[in-house]
Amino acid sequence: MVEPQEERSPSLDDCLKLLKGERDEQRLAGLLLVTKFCKNDDLVSLKKVYEAVGIHFLDRLLRTGSGDGGENRDVYLRLSVTVLAAFCRVPEIASSVDMVSRIPLILEIMSKRPATNILEECYELLYLVSTACEAGVMAFVNSGGLRVIAPQMSDLPDGSHAMEVAIKILQLLVCKISSESMNIERFFELSLVVAAVARQFAVLHNALKFEALHLLSAIFCSDYSALLHEPLRSMPDNNWADYMRTGVVSILQNRVAPSEKLHALILAESMMSILGEKWLIGRVKLPSVEDYLPADRCLLLVLESSHVEISVLSNELAYMKYEAPSSTVEEHLLKQRYLAIAFSLVEKIIKYISTVGENEGTLSDEAVFLKVIKTLDETVKVVLEYLKDAKEHGKKRGNDLLASVRVIGSYLAETPDACKEQVQDLLDYMLSVEGEEESRPFLSTCFLLPMLCQITMKDEGCRLLASSGGYVAVVECLVKLIESDGQNGEDNGSIFLACDTVMNILLKREQIRFSPEMSTCTGLLKALVYWADGTKDASVVMMAASICSLVFDFTSEDALLKQPGFDGSSLDRLGRIIARSLPSSGQGTSDTADLLEIIAAGYSRWGDGSPTIKKHNR
Repeated sequence: MVEPQEERSPSLDDCLKLLKGERDEQRLAGLLLVTKFCKNDDLVSLKKVYEAVGIHFLDRLLRTGSGDGGENRDVYLRLSVTVLAAFCRVPEIASSVDMVSRIPLILEIMSKRPATNILEECYELLYLVSTACEAGVMAFVNSGGLRVIAPQMSDLPDGSHAMEVAIKILQLLVCKISSESMNIERFFELSLVVAAVARQFAVLHNALKFEALHLLSAIFCSDYSALLHEPLRSMPDNNWADYMRTGVVSILQNRVAPSEKLHALILAESMMSILGEKWLIGRVKLPSVEDYLPADRCLLLVLESSHVEISVLSNELAYMKYEAPSSTVEEHLLKQRYLAIAFSLVEKIIKYISTVGENEGTLSDEAVFLKVIKTLDETVKVVLEYLKDAKEHGKKRGNDLLASVRVIGSYLAETPDACKEQVQDLLDYMLSVEGEEESRPFLSTCFLLPMLCQITMKDEGCRLLASSGGYVAVVECLVKLIESDGQNGEDNGSIFLACDTVMNILLKREQIRFSPEMSTCTGLLKALVYWADGTKDASVVMMAASICSLVFDFTSEDALLKQPGFDGSSLDRLGRIIARSLPSSGQGTSDTADLLEIIAAGYSRWGDGSPTIKKHNR
């Protein structure tokens, strides 16, 4: 091992003598000699050469090569960039102030679209300086590095070394850019990056494919990702979306590490957030396959992979919570985040499947549709088991539990009788689940309202809700919805669902032998009065009046006035709402005819014993 070093020393010594010469010709000759015998991994020799030639000569050579005109400009440029890139393999040199300060000039050279080999060396230099020190990354960012690289990436050859290094540079960049530093121009540039990298993600079948996947995942997981959606939607060429679908399918249908499949699911979730659930459906042409894959292949793979992830992550989270509580907060939060992504994908697929048969939704055949339903059913059963485990351990609070209720609610909104036995056993518990930021359960009830409204159309559903305490939960949810958004009309859809659920139970009060608590009646009446008083929306007035009419079967004016917070003014407002609804009986629409009948029938039962309300109806 010693003898080869001794044979090489004279060549290095000769080179160093030339580099220390007084004339530029000597130094140029020395640099040319360096490129011939000095290997990139020989860091000791590279450092000696760098110290011998000095940064000032290298700077002059670089500026001469990057200038306009001159006989040997291209030669000087190629030599200077090649040598500088080689020197930057020494971390001490790459992190130096001298090298960091050269980044703006290197970017300027790149913006002039030099020859491919020069461009590759420029990318190499930028990457080495950026990885060597924080200052290098920031110099790249602040010197408009993204502005230079973004438009070039689509022209780089697929899988080229320049593309590989560009992707690695951008991985560093994405981690360093703050949301505050982003502007319209940068979002546009980043959208060009996404489009170019999406192609690499689709067409490559080597390690660079995964680097592209990781970069795209990092971009879509960034703090500013939501603001990137509109620039991506506005891109004139939509091929990037097809490339993304192809890449996702390629990852999910092959044997790759579970972490890579999670990255692919992150991309799928982001794409549906940007372009809608219809992105799942589309032809996929894999480079290694002659024919196109079925248009619904992506949907099936995403759903099946989400099902697997939910099964694995819910088990791991349950173990960390109940068996290994010493696990770190970071581990716990990361798994919760991944579980939330899988839940979001399942919800989006449920939304898409609900449109099948309409203009927006298409699947290749009934067998595929049935397979999707079967997988969704199995997934929801897994989530119900996760909630059952939490119930048995006395846990009601947690964003993961709330998200579980949400995905169950989404599915049951479309198929209210699914997993019937499990749902019945857990209904009371699900209505008691609350998120980390909630002081009491609310959102869990909101998520279940579509299902609750449907099951209470039958006696069995009403009996279940009344016996489980669900009626009180729905009333409390309705009151809060009205207090939050009632008079703005922003969430009238949820309010009407809650109203329909309450009304279904009250209409079947005799069949299910139901009688609500007085305090529940009082709170409900006050909220309905607040909602309907002053509104010009006839449907709101009619809905509020019909429920008030049914509630009066359980109470009286005297009983209400004895309740705290319910006074004569409240009773007067209630009377006015009943009065506003009754004159419409002769001119009601078919939509309100049933409500008019409920109000009129109720008033005939208790009107004579309610002088204040009767006063307003004279």
